[in-house]
Amino acid sequence: MIPFDARGAFCPAAEESELRRQAIRGATATVSASGLGLAVQVLGTVLLARLLTPADFGVVTMATTFSLFLASVGLNGFTEAVIQFEELDRDTASNLFWLNCLVGLVLSVGFAWVGSLLARFYRDSVVADVATGLSVGVFIGATSVIHLALLKRAMRFGATSAVEVLGRVVYTAVSIMFAWRGWGCFALVTGIVAQQLSMSAGAWWFCRWTPGLPRRTANTRTIVVFATKVYGQFGLRYCTRNVDNLLVGWRFNAATLGFYKKAYDLFALSASQLTGPLNNVALAALSRVNQNPGRFTRYLTTSLGVIAFVGMAMSADLTLVGRHVVRLVLGSRWSESGAIFELFGPGVGSMLICTSVVAWIHLSIGKPGRLLRWSVVEFAVTISLFLAALPWGPRGVAAAWSISYWILLIPGIWYAGRPMGFGVSALIEAIWKFVAAALIAALGTAAILGGTPFWGTATSTGFAFEAILVISSVFIAAYLGVVALLHRGLAPLQQVVALLWELAPARWAAKPAGEPVEERN
Repeated sequence: MIPFDARGAFCPAAEESELRRQAIRGATATVSASGLGLAVQVLGTVLLARLLTPADFGVVTMATTFSLFLASVGLNGFTEAVIQFEELDRDTASNLFWLNCLVGLVLSVGFAWVGSLLARFYRDSVVADVATGLSVGVFIGATSVIHLALLKRAMRFGATSAVEVLGRVVYTAVSIMFAWRGWGCFALVTGIVAQQLSMSAGAWWFCRWTPGLPRRTANTRTIVVFATKVYGQFGLRYCTRNVDNLLVGWRFNAATLGFYKKAYDLFALSASQLTGPLNNVALAALSRVNQNPGRFTRYLTTSLGVIAFVGMAMSADLTLVGRHVVRLVLGSRWSESGAIFELFGPGVGSMLICTSVVAWIHLSIGKPGRLLRWSVVEFAVTISLFLAALPWGPRGVAAAWSISYWILLIPGIWYAGRPMGFGVSALIEAIWKFVAAALIAALGTAAILGGTPFWGTATSTGFAFEAILVISSVFIAAYLGVVALLHRGLAPLQQVVALLWELAPARWAAKPAGEPVEERN
């Protein structure tokens, strides 16, 4: 893609009549790529969990808790600004590129310098060397932020998805190769740096644009202010999501943190596979209907219904089979992660809404300041729960996570939806039947299978798979039955099937490029 024309104006912009087509095709590409990325990630997790120790993962987590925060400067802020602002020219984009690279360089050098301080904080000398290695990736990642943002602005999500899958494949292959050679935790460090390098190369390949020299433009300052607010919100949310790693690593040790982090990764993976691929698509689409409150509300209500239908089922099912999933994926020596993972399960459904839909609303209507203020509240509530639960160890922190999302769900949607007239009643109407169905189906499954061998601890990988299959089958059958009873029909299931049909790549391949797409409300 060549993003700017001869006059320097952004040119691959979607027309209003093509918005739905672009959004659906973008969602198709991202969901398809997400499936491939998930397969690669699961394969990497299975192999690396058997090649490395919990302490290896723990010591890398001690450093990445900070390095990922620094690497996200610009990625969270400039990306949303480039997507959301109506006018963007070549000179402004060049200014953003050089500014982001400069910040990335400063943060990279600074992170390498403070590595020794982190080692003292965690009482583990290896952390200093890990931080030095990861600092290289901080700068490399900064060089691709604006190129990826321009692709997303043009709704070229197929290209951005390809870049993300490439990075995942490279990380997995490099990490496994060096873990096999006995590099321990530094196998993961090498994989992370290689991932950033491959993604940067892919972004420049798909977005054929070379930044010019910095020049004064009318929009640069405005965009930087907008991006700063967005990143401030992201920073608070990042701290909210990662202070648990900080507390567990500081209070206990690298091995304990390794067990906790693997359980959390599986918890977060379940959410990212549903909403992660759709975040930029939803933001781009909702941003273009934010002047029509009625249409905006209909789109948002539909999205909430779909997320709740899938998310609440996922939440209850993972609570029932969590330890078996960990036994299957990670192996026998990760049983402690299984016990922790079961306590994350009840929060999956509410997390999907709290972490995605709230941000979609604020950013699509151009209100990053409101999102920042809400993040302060979210941070205070979550940290308070973590500190209260820390005496009970990693299991207590996991339970605090699930509780925090349910506490914040209704206030978060209420505050986000006020400017558009989207209230609590609309939220409850969209999700309550799915919450009730998940709870009833989970209790019914426990009553039916509670006395069987499938409810106990799996003694082998094969038995863990059988237990997951049996428990999940009973739960899903019960869940769909209760959903159909509460909705007096199969409308929610039909809605999901219709969405999957629209997202099917074969459907778009068979449709002529010029065929008009019916606009639905």
